[in-house]
Amino acid sequence: MEWSSCTSIGLVFILTFLSILKMGGFWNNHRKKNFPPGPRALPIIGNLHLFDLKRPYRTYLQLSKVYGPVFSIQMGQRKIVVISGYETVKEALVNQADAFAERPKIPIFEDLTNGNGIVFAHGENWKVMRRFTLTTLRNFGMGKRAIEDRIVEEYGYLADIIGSQEGKPFDLSKIINAAVANIIVSILLGNRFDYKDSRFLRLLELTNENVRLAGKPLVTMYNFFPHLGFLLRANKTLLQNKEEFLDFIQVTFVEHFKNLDKNDQRSFIDAFLVKQQEEKPATNGYFHNGNLLGLVTNLFTAGVETISTTLNWAFLLMLKYPEIQRKVQEEIDQVIGSNPPRIEHRTQMPYTDAVIHEIQRFANILPLNLPHETVADVTLRGYFIPKGTYIIPLLTSVLQDTSQWEKPDMFYPEHFLDTNGKFVKKDAFMPFSAGRRICAGETLAKMELFLFFTSLLQKFTFHPPPGVSISDLDLSPAVSFNNIPKPYMMCAVARS
Repeated sequence: MEWSSCTSIGLVFILTFLSILKMGGFWNNHRKKNFPPGPRALPIIGNLHLFDLKRPYRTYLQLSKVYGPVFSIQMGQRKIVVISGYETVKEALVNQADAFAERPKIPIFEDLTNGNGIVFAHGENWKVMRRFTLTTLRNFGMGKRAIEDRIVEEYGYLADIIGSQEGKPFDLSKIINAAVANIIVSILLGNRFDYKDSRFLRLLELTNENVRLAGKPLVTMYNFFPHLGFLLRANKTLLQNKEEFLDFIQVTFVEHFKNLDKNDQRSFIDAFLVKQQEEKPATNGYFHNGNLLGLVTNLFTAGVETISTTLNWAFLLMLKYPEIQRKVQEEIDQVIGSNPPRIEHRTQMPYTDAVIHEIQRFANILPLNLPHETVADVTLRGYFIPKGTYIIPLLTSVLQDTSQWEKPDMFYPEHFLDTNGKFVKKDAFMPFSAGRRICAGETLAKMELFLFFTSLLQKFTFHPPPGVSISDLDLSPAVSFNNIPKPYMMCAVARS
């Protein structure tokens, strides 16, 4: 009897284990006809053992050299298809844009957004929120003179803070962060914050910390093995920060409700609340508070992180390459003189424009892009990719594609200049991604990068601190969800 009982338990265990293997596809490895090739997966962990979890994009680049521009990997139970190189990424995201337009459900981002907002939203909800966001951002001046005036005004505050350092070493990152944040805050809330406002500084701190935490190896593990969440507790601090951020935003909603006038909408939140009041009860109700919180969080995070990170790379690169800094300043003096920089100056400043583009290419701040998902069965480069497949369009492989860039591993502004020194557009320049999920704030980002960069270089020359040589400056990124520079100090000397 005991032997029989033990045998039954053993048989159940074996059958359970075999069913797990079968569900995970560890025998056939999901090798359906024409499914993209990839390394053989191990039971339970898939291809996890191959990865540099701190900088996974490096592993993907190595694998693309072995398996080609369309390949597959497995993380836990999840099959992922990686597309690399300019031609392949363009074919997927641009030529077959609709088929690759969905976002997969990623545990940490589902925890943080519940599918609300725009960045990690799905289906019809995403379409409605994206349309509203693009229209409202345009209405509040994105790409127009009104926003340009706000950036020029903000630069005045920024220059005062930098000037007050009197040429002594300081950390530019937090000041840049605050200045950039005030631009998106002016659109979302209709006002700006003083750089010393404790609530404002706390919002920036929460945002920065969550972006850093989202790139940690434990969070990556949680995303692919969500059932281990109770052991990893990787999302605990992220969720606490989210709640604190949302508490502040909800208080501002109440203030906006008190003074809401649909004929005098002063901010993005006002526009959403008016739409919420107009929405017919019979509809699916997209304009609910969850989506408002999601949109504000998405726009604040993206509006602060992408631009301030790029500008932090910009000034580190100016420290590293003083001759490039000097050439930019010569063009500023020639074209703008002592007048405030304006967007119309950009077309007259090909070298400066090329430098800004090359900063974005070289900084490569979102090397993995944000993941996509197929909304239908699709064929790419002869491979069959079924509906619902997790897709990584490897942006780093586009921005460093050897067939598109002469010196992909170097900081080389001449990538964007012809032999006559005129600016040249490059199709492989995709720092904002491409297709249906391209960054909604691209126009605003380009405007801010040009105006903040030229304004600061017009007034200051940037040097490494005393005792720090150019060769000491480290251009390797810190560990984060995006590629950020390691902390650095600089000196800003006022130009006469």
